[in-house]
Amino acid sequence: MESLKGTDACSTGFWYDRSVLVTGCTGLLGSWLTGALLSAGAAVVGLIRDEVPQSALARSGTLQQIRVVHGDVTDYATVERALNEYEVEAVFHLAAQTIVGIANRGPLSTFESNIRGTWVMLEAARHCPTVHRIVVASSDKAYGTQSMLPYTEEMPLQGQHPYDVSKSAADLLAQAYAVTYDLPVVITRCANLYGGGDLNWNRLIPGTIRSALQGQSPVIRSDGTFMRDYLYVRDAVRAYMMLAEALDRAGTHHRAGTHHRHPIRGQAFNCGTDEPMSVLAMTRLILELSPHPELEPTVLDEVRNEIKDQYLDSAKIHQAVGWTPVYSREQALQETIAWYASYLDDAPASIGTGPRAIGERAS
Repeated sequence: MESLKGTDACSTGFWYDRSVLVTGCTGLLGSWLTGALLSAGAAVVGLIRDEVPQSALARSGTLQQIRVVHGDVTDYATVERALNEYEVEAVFHLAAQTIVGIANRGPLSTFESNIRGTWVMLEAARHCPTVHRIVVASSDKAYGTQSMLPYTEEMPLQGQHPYDVSKSAADLLAQAYAVTYDLPVVITRCANLYGGGDLNWNRLIPGTIRSALQGQSPVIRSDGTFMRDYLYVRDAVRAYMMLAEALDRAGTHHRAGTHHRHPIRGQAFNCGTDEPMSVLAMTRLILELSPHPELEPTVLDEVRNEIKDQYLDSAKIHQAVGWTPVYSREQALQETIAWYASYLDDAPASIGTGPRAIGERAS
């Protein structure tokens, strides 16, 4: 199994021996971020609710190299204990329910994990004296439907459907804690992430790759015209680490009644490629790069309650910390296809089967 470590870490000396808590560490972004932090010498603590033996974190062996706290991010006592007992200096808050369809079917569990989980983490961090930097994962979905695209950070957060609302609320909570309590927070609003390790087969890219590798036509739930931006997970990892490091920059922090002048503290940053493409175009690109380029997707056109077009302007993060994606879309997809080919060869037969109606959270 391919290692999650690599050369994607930023200033490796910066992270050496720092205690870092990663919530949602078994997810796609969490797995790759944990590997990069370990490569950079960090002492990583992972908050894990459910055992996921097929996760990239477990299969790569990375899970055996971190300290694990078992519990739910919505449980204040668990989060407070993790921060204090491990003297956590940096928090990457990624834990969330990320599937639009699940949120539409059962919104309460999504609100619990995504909204309550965020305020619990922020409140526990507020009372932990060792925490000096927090990166909170929002989403491009937090913007909701806007009259103009691409999204810029100045636009209002106006999610309307359950998942989008949960990310709008979590985003605003992080901003509130930065302004009111001077908490050292930055917020990321990323495009749709993809890469090896995402086992949510109802998402566009994993589902399409699995179908293509198995010689079956992928099924698109939407009409295929939905426009999205897709960001490779290794580029997202660099953005998260660069923003966390930048919280050390000199600047005047917010205090009650004073002006907020820190370069990035309390601010949100879009992270994308600035090259949106339709769901159908992405599906066809994956097929072209796969062993079965002759396949044609089946378009169902049955999606409801999802935003049609979503893509970001990422100029702000480039100006603030110098981040831009370094992987071309083709290179990123080739690496991702190779990961899934290895995974499906190794995994039990049942892992690679199931419904093939797919969509990238919103497609």
